[in-house]
Amino acid sequence: MIAPPVLELLNTRGYRPIEFSSVLIRPAAAQLGAPTGSITVREIDVVDADLWSRVAAKGWSSESPELAAVVEGFGRIVASARGAHCFLAFLDGEAIAAAALVLNDDVALLAGASTVPDHRKQGAQLALLDARLRFAAAHGAQLAMMVALPGSGSHRNAERNGFRVTYTRTKWQLTQSLDH
Repeated sequence: MIAPPVLELLNTRGYRPIEFSSVLIRPAAAQLGAPTGSITVREIDVVDADLWSRVAAKGWSSESPELAAVVEGFGRIVASARGAHCFLAFLDGEAIAAAALVLNDDVALLAGASTVPDHRKQGAQLALLDARLRFAAAHGAQLAMMVALPGSGSHRNAERNGFRVTYTRTKWQLTQSLDH
């Protein structure tokens, strides 16, 4: 919680909040149970980095069309980053969802999950969540964390699966120069 005098100081100096997000955690080893349905998940190989990036971009494009190109380019970087593990979810052989996991010591950061709009509400995110938690636990992670917009589908899905809000993060942006 930010103290009211600090909030007032930020505002008078030209800063405004531009994003609120919930940081959620849960034990990595607590299993979700095997997802049902015909969704399969696998960690990608380096040769699948372009496919993973395209699927992630397609999933995020519904949030913001201009975001798709950024996600696709950034996805190639994530797919080759040390400590990052990228996963794809498939339905009938078609890649329909993507997600990442970064391991650091005994903490697993679950990030970047997205599902292609035409394939939402079929269990892909649950399957990706389960696969990443199992992977993290098998690699020594004790704690899993993720970030989601408060009240979003991702936030609700995380809470349904044992994640709890630790704190709400605020991102600030300078909107005016002090040299006016």
